[in-house]
Amino acid sequence: MAFEVTKEFLEQIRQAVEEGNSSFIESAIIDLHPADIAEIIDELDAQEAKYVFSLLDDEQGADVLMELEDDVRERFLKILSSKEIAEQLEQLDSDDAADILGELSEDIQEEVISQIEDDEVASEIVDLLNYDEDSAGGLMQKEFIRAQMNWSVMRCIAELRRQAEEVEKVYTIYVVDEKNELIGLLSLKRLLFASPKSLIEDLYSNKKIISVKAHDTKEFVAQQMSKYNLESIPVVDRQNKLIGRITIDDIIDVIQEEAEKDYQMASGISGNVEARSSVFRLTRARLPWLVIALFGGLLGAQVIKTFEPQIALHAMLAIYITLIPAMAGNVGVQSSALIVQGLANNTLRTTDLKTRLTKEVSVALLNGAICAALIFTFNYIFYQDIRLGVTVSVALMTVILFASFFGTVIPLILDHYNIDPALATGPFITTLNDVVGLFVYFAVSLLLY
Repeated sequence: MAFEVTKEFLEQIRQAVEEGNSSFIESAIIDLHPADIAEIIDELDAQEAKYVFSLLDDEQGADVLMELEDDVRERFLKILSSKEIAEQLEQLDSDDAADILGELSEDIQEEVISQIEDDEVASEIVDLLNYDEDSAGGLMQKEFIRAQMNWSVMRCIAELRRQAEEVEKVYTIYVVDEKNELIGLLSLKRLLFASPKSLIEDLYSNKKIISVKAHDTKEFVAQQMSKYNLESIPVVDRQNKLIGRITIDDIIDVIQEEAEKDYQMASGISGNVEARSSVFRLTRARLPWLVIALFGGLLGAQVIKTFEPQIALHAMLAIYITLIPAMAGNVGVQSSALIVQGLANNTLRTTDLKTRLTKEVSVALLNGAICAALIFTFNYIFYQDIRLGVTVSVALMTVILFASFFGTVIPLILDHYNIDPALATGPFITTLNDVVGLFVYFAVSLLLY
């Protein structure tokens, strides 16, 4: 049964903290998952959270620290001493430890590193900090299982027992040569069923080795692991030397972060923010796109003003002023969403662009014809104005074609210039289509009236 943090439970925890009743707190949380404990700590104030955290053992505390939301962990780390942070980092995989350490200022980082007792652990964490956080090197961990190709099975098993003390999950064994170059993979099953005197070079497979370079982007890593259904992927340097591995749990986090970022950008929110972020941070993330939308609205108003004499002569034109840009915005968002999706999952190739554009135009023609027929019928039934019906129908058809074209082309242009194409599904393309839609509507009315 899933655990739920209730108000009553939190009140009991707060009261126990106030009374110093550590035995009650320990009994209440000892069997909980680290994510549940993190949720409890998130609801407590700083001193209450620190007291509860102090009751956890080092391993459990480290796991809870990783489960905290980024902004919560940032605040929580400020109330821990450098020694306390160092003790937690020593319990974590090197990639997680590097992520937490990277959230601290340089001065604090140096203090924490100096407090880490295991020099090898400290060296691995510092090495990972040198990689860009958005690269494969920034995602990888130093804990993995490797075997020399000239080892016997007996020696390999002995070495694996020693290495496995630092590796939480063993997905596969990476086989390297004397230069530490990755040359193949070995399954645990084959190793266990092999003769003790067999050599690793007779057992490993050198086919279909999927690896990534340390400088590859995290998006590329996610694509590779998704495409080949991998639970882990080795990371090599430019000389093909094995330097780490990336596990599926880290890639799930990457996919979730990218999805959240794209959704926010499509909604007109720039920057990584959450509902709990400060008012200033939320305002800074939202305001730029609101300003763009504001200027787009002013431009649209200017278009209406330009055609004011036309509206004065034919007042019925005002009826559809809101409909035309709204339809243009919807069509543009629909078209751009499909292109952005194709770019994100790497299923849209350069050779497909002509086919994609042709298909979008065909869909726009069909949708435009149906919508134009519907609006003409509506206008004829309620207003009996055939000229207005033709004007609105032609304008709507034209606007849908333009919006579909913009929605297809703009994300591709943004992607070409290394700008996140998710921008195209937000206020950017909606505002553009609003202005173009109004202009087309009134231009058509000039021709037909």
